Amino acid sequence: MNIFIVAVIIMFIAFLMTMTGRGGGNFYVLTLVLAGYNMNISASTGQFILMCSSFMAAILFSKQKKNNWKLTIILGVLIFFSALAGGYLGKYFDEKLLKGIFAVVMFIAAILMLRKPKQKLKPKHKWVLELKSGEDVFYVNLLITIPVVLLTGFISGMVGVSGGSFLVPLMLLTMNIPMHIAVGTSTTLVMISASAGFFGHLGAGVFDPHLAIPLAVGGLIGGFFGAKMALKSKPKNLKYLFAGTQLIASIIMIINVL
Repeated sequence: MNIFIVAVIIMFIAFLMTMTGRGGGNFYVLTLVLAGYNMNISASTGQFILMCSSFMAAILFSKQKKNNWKLTIILGVLIFFSALAGGYLGKYFDEKLLKGIFAVVMFIAAILMLRKPKQKLKPKHKWVLELKSGEDVFYVNLLITIPVVLLTGFISGMVGVSGGSFLVPLMLLTMNIPMHIAVGTSTTLVMISASAGFFGHLGAGVFDPHLAIPLAVGGLIGGFFGAKMALKSKPKNLKYLFAGTQLIASIIMIINVL
């Protein structure tokens, strides 16, 4: 497939996925795999594109105060090291196994987004952390959050899946964080995860700059306009967009694996 056509597709994906706080790493990998590239090159290229596009979006969300920095720092440290490990170890896994993991992760994330959030936690236990964002108060259950984020980071780094695929459902379902803040916070975390995953792949010698750089330009453009649109969209619409695109990605990859 012509690289210009792929770049246009990447730009459109970045636009849609940035609106939901994922950045689009899952669809970048899917696009590259369907275009004929092997899974490891697709994963490293997807992480590079994701790193660039989510960086642009994170700046815009932060300017509008749609990012909880305390939560970002806590989760960011966890996801950075786990994604770094996943990116480095990805080359040791069978390509078909990676595709299978990719499909399962996407499907589970889509189903989780359709569930209703649980009632807000109360800081009755030492492992429940209270955070504030303006007038909103969030309660983070560290016993659930830490293992989920570590697993999310490892998988996202290994297969090029954006961490937001699980981070947004995690924040909505266990912390009752408003959708716009969840999207903004997740976008910053996706940037951290993608950066760690990319440098893990780079350290393992799996990277093609001639392919990645032109596609990243498309990702930057799409990320900019996607963030702009997200700030204007209704939370309910963003939630359904997230779930719908996740289901499509998982079904297509399952078909590709079979």
